Amino acid sequence: MTTERSFIPLNIAVLVVSDSRTEADDVSGNTLVERLQSAGHQLAIKAIVPDDIYQIRATVSAWIADADIQVVISTGGTGVTGRDGTPEAVSPLLDKVLDGFGEVFRMLSYQDIKTSTIQSRAIAGVANGTYLFCLPGSSGACRTAWDQLIKDQLDHRTRPCNLVQLMPRLLEK
Repeated sequence: MTTERSFIPLNIAVLVVSDSRTEADDVSGNTLVERLQSAGHQLAIKAIVPDDIYQIRATVSAWIADADIQVVISTGGTGVTGRDGTPEAVSPLLDKVLDGFGEVFRMLSYQDIKTSTIQSRAIAGVANGTYLFCLPGSSGACRTAWDQLIKDQLDHRTRPCNLVQLMPRLLEK
């Protein structure tokens, strides 16, 4: 007998990492907000911070300490230039790394941008029972990540398994 699973809306925070974007011209963050809300989730908070490791880390640290935020998605700062530091800011906070996320994201991205995908340092993991996804800053990358990876994994109805069903066990010792 197969039991139907119900959709469980999650509280998701969106972080835009950019030295140049403002709320008025932020396409990538707004793409994520629109998609997560269309999927039935709630936007817990959205912020734009500069490409500064310590400001990124401070914002993400506050969000993973907030029991009402279950997922953090960042966009920007995952490239290879001197100012790109999102993975360096977030990695020390992670309790577990979801290596498969970056691997599959780059595989999917290759279909659109070919070898340029090697420049992406997209990562994901779990910190204090909160899922974190760090995406490149382009709206195309945000669409690819959400539409082809994150959306289904944040849907409790996805079979055979999904990240939502693991949430009650994330803080197990």
